[in-house]
Amino acid sequence: MPKKKSSKRSELDHYSLKAKKEGYPARSVYKLEELNSKFGIFKKNSKILDIGAAPGSWSLYCLRKTGKDSLVAAVDLKDITINKNEERLFFLQGDFFDEKIQSQLLEKGPFDAVISDAAPATTGNRTVDTGRSFTLAEGIISIADKMLCPGGNLAIKIFQGGDEKELANMLAKTFKETKIFKPKACRNESFETYLVGLNFK
Repeated sequence: MPKKKSSKRSELDHYSLKAKKEGYPARSVYKLEELNSKFGIFKKNSKILDIGAAPGSWSLYCLRKTGKDSLVAAVDLKDITINKNEERLFFLQGDFFDEKIQSQLLEKGPFDAVISDAAPATTGNRTVDTGRSFTLAEGIISIADKMLCPGGNLAIKIFQGGDEKELANMLAKTFKETKIFKPKACRNESFETYLVGLNFK
């Protein structure tokens, strides 16, 4: 029988190998690294809210790059695989859109940065998937307003489908600067990009 070809996604690429070597659960960490390097999403001592945190790479990166007076609040429907005993980490397993979860997060805020690598469950139908991604991003943006402190920053994932400009316009109402940016660590075949809001009014 002929050997089954492995998909590009299953092959360990440069970023996957680097993540494994540096102790991160997923290669997605390098998207945040590039976003933070380019836009200064968070500073050394920051309160950061990570929405859709599992498996935990973004939260771990934030913990490693911030000081002893920082806090990383993380939320996801799934559990995270990083060490939850870190005293600067506050993790909630549950739905970010649940009011009880939001009130618990607000007690830890307001936050200097809200970040999200969350994506909806995909169907393979690009129209459906981009629509779901838009709804998710729109929901995060609308709630992030009450989570952020003045001057705070936002970075969230969105599937490209033309609607990202509409979301950027939403951000422009509450942030002094808005950007749409695709990090190099995104896979070539991926249609994800990131919305960035800088300096919350």
